[in-house]
Amino acid sequence: MDAYSWYSQLVKPFWSPPGWLFGPVWTVLYMVIALTFGKVGYMYWRKQISVIVLLPFVLNLIFNLIFTPIQFGLKNNYLALIDIILVLLSLAWGMIKIYPHNRMIAYLQVPYLTWVSFATVLQATITYLNR
Repeated sequence: MDAYSWYSQLVKPFWSPPGWLFGPVWTVLYMVIALTFGKVGYMYWRKQISVIVLLPFVLNLIFNLIFTPIQFGLKNNYLALIDIILVLLSLAWGMIKIYPHNRMIAYLQVPYLTWVSFATVLQATITYLNR
């Protein structure tokens, strides 16, 4: 069974958004992530911030990039839930750490934080409904 068929057969809450919405949302978010995380990397390279400020952004990218292979490759809702929680926590940590150095980067993460918070609740609900 392919990933689309598998995911479409999962029990989802009534408030789950339509599948077509995820692509456009993530496209916009990935553009913001590329710009802001790139700026964080540049700030680190210029020695304007320490590695402890950079670290949550690096971890967030890793956790974000492995979500799809876990969810749709492994088809493992439990591991996907753990991963999306790590995406959420590393994002919040990054926002807190960058705020004293560049408030605009922290503010630009708010839509990403909002979507990941929603996605975390959605993934938790899907995991629970399909246990």
